[in-house]
Amino acid sequence: MTLRNILIHPDPRLKKHCEPVARITPEIETLAADMLATMYDAPGVGLAAPQVGELLRLFVMDCEKDPEAEHHPIVMLNPVITWSSEGLNTYEEGCLSIPDQYADVTRPAEVRVSWLGLDGKAHEREFDGLWATCAQHEIDHLDGKLFIDYLSPLKRQMITRKMVKLKRERAQA
Repeated sequence: MTLRNILIHPDPRLKKHCEPVARITPEIETLAADMLATMYDAPGVGLAAPQVGELLRLFVMDCEKDPEAEHHPIVMLNPVITWSSEGLNTYEEGCLSIPDQYADVTRPAEVRVSWLGLDGKAHEREFDGLWATCAQHEIDHLDGKLFIDYLSPLKRQMITRKMVKLKRERAQA
């Protein structure tokens, strides 16, 4: 497994609509393994393919936050939200592509997601809590949407300026 570089906003690849995964290949399996390793190393609870520069409808997540607990990684290819609850949940979201910036985002509290697994089989599952928020956040990435797109233009602008500054500082280091 190789740790991948995580793109930092603003980057045009983070605003692109991703292509479906046509078939499961050794390259897709390697990408998923690399993404899981990168996500755990960051550390984060989710990572979408465009965040590592791959414009494919693939993401990984594991919302088990207890470091002593067993990992529960999920790899989703071509995920689709097939149902969402009317009940809402507000969660303070962050993003590995927007480091150290957090904001409250309101989304459906529960979602049902269908996806293709690395086993080649169709899967469907209902998620709630952090798992539901994470799934929606990562699917947004596959559609070129960031959590800051839910914020006011002023807050979004402030965060974007901070990210431009961070990228400049990292480039000089």
